[in-house]
Amino acid sequence: MAFTNNIMIVRHKLLADLVRLWKTDQLVEKIDRLPIELSPRKSKPMGRCCVHKERAVWKYKTFPLMGFDMTDEHDELTPLSDYAKIALNRPEPVKENIMCVIDEACSSCVQINYEISNLCRGCVARSCYINCPKDAIRFKKNGQAMIDHDTCISCGICHKSCPYHAIVYIPVPCEEACPVKAISKDEHGIEHIDESKCIYCGKCMNACPFGAIFEISQTFDVLQRIRKGEKMVAIIAPSILGQFHTSIDRVYGAFKEIGFTDIIEVAEGAMMTTSNEAHELLEKLEEGQPFMTTSCCPSYIELVEKHLPGIKPYVSSTGSPMYYAARIAKEKYPDAKIVFVGPCVAKRKEVRRDEAVDFILTFEEVGSILDGLDIQLEEVQTFSVVQTSVREAHGFAQAGGVMGAVKAYLKEEADKINAIQISDINKKHIAVLRAAAKTGKIAGQFVEVMACEGGCITGPSTHNDIVSGRRQLAQELLKRKESYETMDR
Repeated sequence: MAFTNNIMIVRHKLLADLVRLWKTDQLVEKIDRLPIELSPRKSKPMGRCCVHKERAVWKYKTFPLMGFDMTDEHDELTPLSDYAKIALNRPEPVKENIMCVIDEACSSCVQINYEISNLCRGCVARSCYINCPKDAIRFKKNGQAMIDHDTCISCGICHKSCPYHAIVYIPVPCEEACPVKAISKDEHGIEHIDESKCIYCGKCMNACPFGAIFEISQTFDVLQRIRKGEKMVAIIAPSILGQFHTSIDRVYGAFKEIGFTDIIEVAEGAMMTTSNEAHELLEKLEEGQPFMTTSCCPSYIELVEKHLPGIKPYVSSTGSPMYYAARIAKEKYPDAKIVFVGPCVAKRKEVRRDEAVDFILTFEEVGSILDGLDIQLEEVQTFSVVQTSVREAHGFAQAGGVMGAVKAYLKEEADKINAIQISDINKKHIAVLRAAAKTGKIAGQFVEVMACEGGCITGPSTHNDIVSGRRQLAQELLKRKESYETMDR
């Protein structure tokens, strides 16, 4: 795996270690010693005050990986082994929230957003002092200004007033990354995710420099059912083509090695999404609707539901590729549990709404499972899916993929349709969509909206790094010969 920062390494290693213990039936027996083994007595903690703090962080980071969060701890003396027993024996996942913040890890971030640097010249104008609404500016003996952080309200007026740009803005990384202001500090200075606002884009998760933000995992819920012999069918997102450095048949062989009954490509469902969305687009335009947006990205759907209700009439009613793939799987295996596998946090929310999907694993979690189970990709027996899909369906994994698939499906009819894409839900793009909802006007008639810049291949829970993933996906798509261009509709 190509890790882009140490947070990803820590997350991967911890889950892999837990899976390794699970494999040998020692999870309950040895989990209490895991934080000590990861941070031995004489080790030097990275960014923590002491080894004991580091161990506490290790302990609490195992919570979401076992399907819990900090609210599940009612007694600090309860050992991890008790939680492991619950995780291995619960009939169903019980958490309502999708994400959580580990308060032990979220204790070193900035508490104030503005600081005066040594660029301050101690000027006579003292614009920062004159304009501060809370009288929070003090002065040292040499005339340099300083901020009384007990009084400061982080309004930023001093920052704008300083003629030397000596006052710097220090962002809270997770808050800055969130496009909908769904994360903020509580009364204890710990970040809190407001899920009534959250669109589950996952931007905060990898933005946090201390790795304090986690998804609530279903890893052990899936592994336990496999161990008990239940039928488990994996429906795997198209962006799998850019995740592991080996052939896709070996990747699917690894899923069989884990214990899945069968593998169905979500690209098969993407073909149904393409045809349905194409026909819906033509109908809407014929009816006089000025434009239609796609409906594949669950983060975008959450954005519409929670923040942009005005654009709802312009959103396609077509189901996502996962929706159709799940029904294909259920029809083939009515008594099996269906597990969606992809790169997305928001899919956890979509799965909650879809009765045909039972569990979700991310590519990041799959990478840790393979390491924990010691499954070597180059040594597994290959496995090929029965149903193959067109190249454009696999192209859903990248920005412009849905738009490209619909246009390829429509062939000549697509020439008169102006299609545009909005990839990366940020404050600027939200403003564009809000304006479109209000005026009924946007630059295109068909608008593809994706939460992640570059599409699903750059999702927050991918296994491969962004650059390698994009390059590998492009290479894999070139190998796919079946296309809408060569087939009749």
